Amino acid sequence: MFRTKRSVLVRRLWRSRAPGGEEEEEAAAGEPGAAAAAEARAHVCGGGRGCCPGKAGRGGRASAGAEAELKALTHAVLKRLKERQLEGLLHAVESRGAARTPCLLLPAKADSRLGQYWYPLPVLLCKVFRWPDLRHCSEVKRLCCCESYGKAHPELVCCNPHHLSRLCELESPPPPYSRYPMDFLKPTDSQVLQEPGDRSHWCVVAYWEEKTRVGRLYSVQEPSLDIFYDLPQGNGFCLGQLNSDNKSQLVQKVRSKIGYGIQLTKEVDGVWVYNRSSYPIFIKSATLDNPDSRTLLVHKVFPGFSIKAFDYEKAYSLQRPNDHEFMQQPWTGFTVQISFVKGWGQCYTRQFISSCPCWLEVIFNNR
Repeated sequence: MFRTKRSVLVRRLWRSRAPGGEEEEEAAAGEPGAAAAAEARAHVCGGGRGCCPGKAGRGGRASAGAEAELKALTHAVLKRLKERQLEGLLHAVESRGAARTPCLLLPAKADSRLGQYWYPLPVLLCKVFRWPDLRHCSEVKRLCCCESYGKAHPELVCCNPHHLSRLCELESPPPPYSRYPMDFLKPTDSQVLQEPGDRSHWCVVAYWEEKTRVGRLYSVQEPSLDIFYDLPQGNGFCLGQLNSDNKSQLVQKVRSKIGYGIQLTKEVDGVWVYNRSSYPIFIKSATLDNPDSRTLLVHKVFPGFSIKAFDYEKAYSLQRPNDHEFMQQPWTGFTVQISFVKGWGQCYTRQFISSCPCWLEVIFNNR
């Protein structure tokens, strides 16, 4: 019996689903943050019927019955798509978000039931193709390239799973090794680039290999920048094109793992970093920490996750601390440091970021 092209596309999509994730943890009833979750639902899934199940109960692919139910539901959803939509979705899934793919616009209220819960279509497709443990639309954030970005209650909502990222949770206490003393911070020569009256860029990016800066400073004017080593159709700061004399095997190994790299985006509420690579990145920023803290934390960001790495309002408020001793230290509040693959800090072999094989320094224009 001959198969139609649509049925072949559906079968290929199902075979390209994300591998089974770990079993989800049970959460206590009445979890905090309901208001924030409701707001996120409006922006991500349109706030449809019943919306997401929250984090109560167990989900994912815990049993063969759940797997069969998820397969039937996924096939039912995919078979409603047009052939061109299926092709675009397959391209996005097989390229793991590397290719520039169009939005998959579907009715915002077309929720689907899995078990006893209703899932908005964006969450369902993210659950199938990216994060099997995803439970709630408050756990994801739209990328600025998406047509549904910033729309509170659209009639059509984008369901392309690679137009969303997973949000980092900063509420949980970081491991003890991630504390980084501020006494070790040193001012950099690149910070003198902020000439008075220079408003043409909102940040500059420097790429470092251990203690050596590689290539020129990259001035950023567009609201979004891709920083990558090897990205098909990449448009931005390509680290693979820089000439490096570093022969260290570790540097070369980490450099090859940068891959799709990161996406740096200036948004209304601050600057976000999206990890597009296949390995974790590590971020240190003064605006991610408690204002009263005398240490900065190094935050680990897993592949596919986003974090608000810089907050302008918070940075300005931190610029004039009352503590005189604090004032004597170099002010790095408008700088973010990002290391690829390797972390640094206490309980790590590398105490300072200058010991990391490949890392970025992002200096924001505070004028």
